[in-house]
Order: sequence, then C-alpha cells, then structure tokens
Amino acid sequence: MKKLCVLENRGLSALELESREHERIEDIRGAYYRDTTAIIHSSPFRRLKHKTQVFFAPANDHICTRMEHSLHVASIAATICRPFKLDTELAWAIGLGHDLGHTPFGHVGERILNEKSKEFGYGGFEHEVNSLKVVTKLASNGRGLNLTYAVRDGIVSHCGETFNERILPTFKVKNLDEITTRKGLIPATWEATAVRFADSIAYLGRDYEDASRLGLLEDHPLPDEISSVIGHTNAEIINTLVLDLIENTDPEKGMGFSEKTFEAIKLMKDFNYEFIYRSEILDSYTMYFKRLINFIIDYLLYIFTSYGFDKSGYDKEKNMVSAGFYSHLVETRHLYAKDGDEIDIKRMILDYVAGMTDNFCSDCGREILSPDHLNDSIEISQMGRWFDKSKVTF
Repeated sequence: MKKLCVLENRGLSALELESREHERIEDIRGAYYRDTTAIIHSSPFRRLKHKTQVFFAPANDHICTRMEHSLHVASIAATICRPFKLDTELAWAIGLGHDLGHTPFGHVGERILNEKSKEFGYGGFEHEVNSLKVVTKLASNGRGLNLTYAVRDGIVSHCGETFNERILPTFKVKNLDEITTRKGLIPATWEATAVRFADSIAYLGRDYEDASRLGLLEDHPLPDEISSVIGHTNAEIINTLVLDLIENTDPEKGMGFSEKTFEAIKLMKDFNYEFIYRSEILDSYTMYFKRLINFIIDYLLYIFTSYGFDKSGYDKEKNMVSAGFYSHLVETRHLYAKDGDEIDIKRMILDYVAGMTDNFCSDCGREILSPDHLNDSIEISQMGRWFDKSKVTF
C-alpha cells in the first residue's frame, strides 16, 4: 500500500464542527464521544433492534437488523478514518445515528410513507432528512439530542443508497434547518464522507449474505465478474472495498474507489436489486405493509378528529395505540403548533408512524382490529353464548 497522507477538514474550525443548538458544559468525554453516548442511550436507537434492514421480522437471529447495520457502518467508517488520522469518534457517532429516522419495514416502509407524505401535501419522505429531524427535534420527547454540527451534517448527508465512485467533502457549513431533501447533499467532512461510503459497503455484502442464508439465491450464484474482483463473502467484500477505498483516496480528488472495483460494485448493486430487493418474497410484503400503515394512519386521524386533546375519549378506546398516541400528542404538540391551539396533525402522525418498530406497527394493527379490552366483559360475552345471562347463578 502506498504511503497515506493525513486528511484535514480544511476551512472548518473545531468551533464550527463541535457547535450545538444548545450550549453544554464540557466534560471529560469530548464532543463526539458525548454524541455517541447520547445516541446509544436514546429511544430511537433502541428501537432499531426491531426495525427491518432488508428482511422483515426474521425468525433467524443471524439476519441483520437496522441496529446491527448501524453498528457495522460505524465500525467500517472508523476503520476507513484511522489511517488518515481522522476523528474516529466522529465517524462512530455519525454511523450510529445515521438511520435513527428510518421507518418500520425498511425501504418498503419508506416508500409507503413517501407516498402518504405526498398525498398529504408535504412533498416526499426521506429517511435521511427524517433522521436529522429525530436528533434535532423528535427524540427525548420533543427535545432532541443536541448533537454537534458535524454529526448532524453527517447524518443528513449519508445517502448510502446512491453509489458514488468518488466524493470530495464540501468543507462548508450548511444551514441544516433549510434542508428538505437529500438530493445533491455532499458531506462537509471527511469523516461524514467515510460514513457515506461505509453505509454502502456495509449493506452490499451483508444483504447478499442474508439472502443466501435464507435460501433466496440458490439458483443465482454471484457472477464471476463480481466475485473475482471483490470476493464472494461479506467479510471478503468489506475487506476488499475498505482497502481499495483507502488506497485510492486523494486529498484533492476525494475519497473513492478504483475504476475496476467500482465497476464490480455497480454490477453487485444490480445483482442485489434483481434477485433480492425485487424478489417475490420482498414484493409480497409491500401490499400487506401498505394496508397496515395506511390503516394505522387513518385510525390515528380518526381518534384525533373525534377527541382532540380530550384524554377521556382516548381512554374509551381502551387500547395501547390510543393511549400511546395520546401521550405522544401531549409531549410533542409544541413541535407541530400552528395558529392558536391548532396543530399539524397529519405531519405528527406521519412522524409517529415513522418512529414505530416493525413489531409495534404490527401489534397496533392487530389491537385496533381485535382489542384485548373486549375480554373485560368476558362474563357477558362468553356466558351469553350458551346461557340466558339473567338466569345464571354461581
């Protein structure tokens, strides 16, 4: 390997990169490690263990979840940063937080919420932009996590689904409050750029490995023009891509792959789309999840229209969906305030559903349709099947 240079985030000061929306007293952890701990201890991060990466609710414990993917991204990004003397703690923080705004049911859920968001007149839904909203506003009951600028910029700019051969950071501070789409976003720092590449590297081989483990690729071996260049196991693919990226990074041209490796990456991306992401098993999820998510959104709109902020109305519903949404309504109403007491309820509901785990979303649908509270009157409902209630004695 050639001798590597030290990469610098030229033009960006530590004061700018470590700035927060709200001032904090310094402590021994340092700015970025402190962000890492804030993310790890947050509810949105904990929910990632029950959110789909590619395959919904796998019974096989070895299939990747969104939390494991985030850990993979963080570790790969830190590895890329190490030989260039970049800040590995910054890379870890961005990697751990990059998918905090992802929906239930992976990219299928994201597409469904994107359609619903457009239907409501908000424009599209993108998990990168939603991840920024989660860490700045929605987490901690509407207070946000108060992360540094560098971490927030890395989170909203990660866009791992777009494969680039090479990226040079902008080294400029964006106005993050004005961002409404991921389109055209380039990371401000080398560390965030490393996370963006790490995101692609982390799922490219792992999705293939998971699909193989589940038997989806028995009739579709990885073509030789791919495996001969980057390998045929997840470990080989990660190792090859990380080393190639490090070897071909240039301080003036940016972080990137060799032409030969990038061609193999594009072929593997096409392979994964054809035989994994557009496979029959994933296709069959879409119709069910669309019905489920739309049903929950309609129900939440119905109970708010019916009860507004009247707690007794939500209590009458006697289910966890209603009770949980009322608590969320009270805790975060300030984030959606419009004129007077009016709130942007459709926006709130979209954000609420986006934060759900796969399990919770599925449970909500079941409970709305068949709530457990019906058993509260079990004496009437069951005894009435066989006996005249008025004559029953014990």
